[in-house]
Amino acid sequence: MGKNKYSVCMAVYNNDNVADFSAALYSIYQQTYPPDEIILVIDGPISVIMKNVIDAIKDKISILKVIVLDQNMGHAIARQTGLYASKNELVAIMDADDISVPDRFEKQLKAFEEHPEVSVVGGHINEFVKTTDNVVGSRIVPEMDIEIKEYLKSRCPMNFVTVMLKKSDVMKVGGYQDWYCEEDYYLWIRLSLAGYKFYNIQENLVNVRVGEEMYQRRGGIRYFKSEAKLQKYIWKHKIISFPKYFYNVSIRFALQVAMPNWLRGWVFRIFARR
Repeated sequence: MGKNKYSVCMAVYNNDNVADFSAALYSIYQQTYPPDEIILVIDGPISVIMKNVIDAIKDKISILKVIVLDQNMGHAIARQTGLYASKNELVAIMDADDISVPDRFEKQLKAFEEHPEVSVVGGHINEFVKTTDNVVGSRIVPEMDIEIKEYLKSRCPMNFVTVMLKKSDVMKVGGYQDWYCEEDYYLWIRLSLAGYKFYNIQENLVNVRVGEEMYQRRGGIRYFKSEAKLQKYIWKHKIISFPKYFYNVSIRFALQVAMPNWLRGWVFRIFARR
């Protein structure tokens, strides 16, 4: 593992909290096995306070490379910009308000050594409100490639904010592309269709900051249409059968359109989180 170098990509935009951003950035810099490059994409105009904080951090962290997009382009373009700019083959993803556990990257590099055939290594997340010890949910994902690809037929099988990936493999399937609220799921589908393999470490790698009503917000007609369109894509590419496609879309309609917000939140907590 001593020879492995890796980059970390993060994007920040105007609505991100300054204190949360700083905590997220230092959680990837102060790792047991730190990166030799951090790519920060500023996605459009940001506040003067955020700009000053980033400038101050640049003076302290020499491995920080900042890329500025003049306009807010959204997650897909911001992440793709960071991925293109990364100098290393192994690239980890980080959100601007989450907290990586101190040995996250050490564990992921070890996983790549033990599973050299794998293109993406992820893990579990704990979701918290305000402080990391106030855990309100965990998203547990399957470990081995065969299990992950079976899970993919129903739901997104990787926690995107935890992943470390091989840049060349991701670029071969077109990189990180726009698909409303489903960019990561779409990427895993394309990698799976191309025959690439996945692995999830069976431990919490990232503490994810959530709002108290996060589960209730996962609905609405636009959200449903995006998911239904992606399920059709999966069916058309013969990953799932038509009955499975119909079932997946029906469940999503019930959860995201027909169900009231308060009930959706309860269902997510009971069935979609541990």
